[in-house]
Amino acid sequence: MATKHRAIAAASAAFAERGVAATSLDGLAAELGVTKQTILYHFGSKDGLVAEVLATGARELTEALAAAVEPADDGWERVVAVVRASFALAVRRPDLVGLLREVNRLGPPWSETASEALQPLVDRAVDFLARGMEAGRFRPGDPQMVLLSSYAVVTGVVSDAEVLRAVGLDLDLRVAARLRRTLLSFLEAVLVGQAGGLGQGTLAGGVDR
Repeated sequence: MATKHRAIAAASAAFAERGVAATSLDGLAAELGVTKQTILYHFGSKDGLVAEVLATGARELTEALAAAVEPADDGWERVVAVVRASFALAVRRPDLVGLLREVNRLGPPWSETASEALQPLVDRAVDFLARGMEAGRFRPGDPQMVLLSSYAVVTGVVSDAEVLRAVGLDLDLRVAARLRRTLLSFLEAVLVGQAGGLGQGTLAGGVDR
């Protein structure tokens, strides 16, 4: 793997685990077995590295979701595909989801940088929900709030080990599946109006989604 790609991967993990402020270029250089000047050569500064990490993460998230929804229809099936892909990515790349949470905590300018990188994805999701509501495929509602609630579950709960431990859980494939079912039951109740699964197919177990 090229040094630049290795640096982006290492920085993404470090930012998510320790935070951007607590991660030094000297420490990253030592971890990668290169000099600090090598990192500066590729990114110019720590700010440049952070921006590149955010752009790479947003691109990976967009590509993963785009691949997931390609074979899906334009209704509930697409919602399920997006949720499944989001949780799969969260389990496979917890550093990426943790990075998004960390950047939001930092506030401007990094929260703004992340928002700008993800805005095209957000716009497409809001447009999809709004069109579905107008066409009668989904119940009328606020598409932005639906999306915000879903985003909060994936980036807030799934990537926050302390929150999970507080309720007696540790993130593994089984817990991720239970959280995914909970979110899908919530979205089904909000968008389709079938609330029967809530409380039955969620944290208590039930049919896999």
